[in-house]
Amino acid sequence: MGFSVAPAFEAGSVAAADWPLCHVRLQDDARFPWLILIPRVEGAVELENLSADQRTMLMEETVRAGVLARRLGAVEKLNVGAIGNVTAQLHVHVVGRRRDDGLWPDPVWGRGPAVPYAQDERARLLDVIAGG
Repeated sequence: MGFSVAPAFEAGSVAAADWPLCHVRLQDDARFPWLILIPRVEGAVELENLSADQRTMLMEETVRAGVLARRLGAVEKLNVGAIGNVTAQLHVHVVGRRRDDGLWPDPVWGRGPAVPYAQDERARLLDVIAGG
């Protein structure tokens, strides 16, 4: 069967890169610098579905995504979460937050309609991600 991205990700995010472990997506919401890491491990739903080496790599790639989120926009604090209540496929959200972002200090999940990036800005961010 092989690895594939759950269809729910296609609706609200854009493929951005493939790192050693994770498929990386840019959440199409200009309110926040927001990356989603999806380990390319067939059937992975929980962290326990990854090997110890894969869990270590996921942590390193999460840190890498945080550094990259700071290059995508103004960030005071990083929020990192692997919730999975809506989409069970194992994935990690790395969201850049700031005190004036409109939802601070509340969580971003399911809050308000997304504000899609303008095509030029999305392309610029994808270039930054590809280089990072």
